[in-house]
Amino acid sequence: MSDHPLFESLEGLRGTGKSTIAPMLAAAREAVLVPTVPPSYQPLRREVDKRENVEARMCFYLSALFTAADEIRRYLSAGIPVVVESYFARCLANHRALGSGLGITLPPDLPHPVTYHLVCTEDERRRRLAERDKPVSRWDARVETATDRVINAYAPFPMHHVDTTNFSPSEVLHAILATSMQGAHDRADTEHVGAHPQLLPTVPRHTEGARHS
Repeated sequence: MSDHPLFESLEGLRGTGKSTIAPMLAAAREAVLVPTVPPSYQPLRREVDKRENVEARMCFYLSALFTAADEIRRYLSAGIPVVVESYFARCLANHRALGSGLGITLPPDLPHPVTYHLVCTEDERRRRLAERDKPVSRWDARVETATDRVINAYAPFPMHHVDTTNFSPSEVLHAILATSMQGAHDRADTEHVGAHPQLLPTVPRHTEGARHS
């Protein structure tokens, strides 16, 4: 345990390596890998994902993240490092890219991680996705039609970019571990996770009805 435990998050599009690297990073850091959709949310998650309402889905995932944040805060307060596979940045970027106009202001006291944005060439990413042996949800399919908008929505968040193209998982892990942690904190901790109003516009009241019609 440490008086200043690390909190680290992996972000990026599907196929960039998040789900592979996250448990490896947690093991290397002797950290807890906290699911950002807690187990108690999983049954409702399946139901929400059947629906078409992007803002209902965004609110569900925000609720899951706030619940996970409480657990993350408890670990960090106990001096235990934490790793997550995506955090608020992914939720906000994906749903904004899919057209949500929901105005959100995140509280400034949320735990905010050192964040690594995993990227790779589009050809490599497509190859990895084609090799996956699991179904693609319709929401994942929708995000795949809006990847440029997702990347643009990610841009304002302070993150270290890690290119995973043609690198093995162990090589990607080594690159993350070799990152200067002082530099990571300088970039990741200067603003809280909700300090990006350009990502979170408030929807004017007079457009509310038109937007849902």
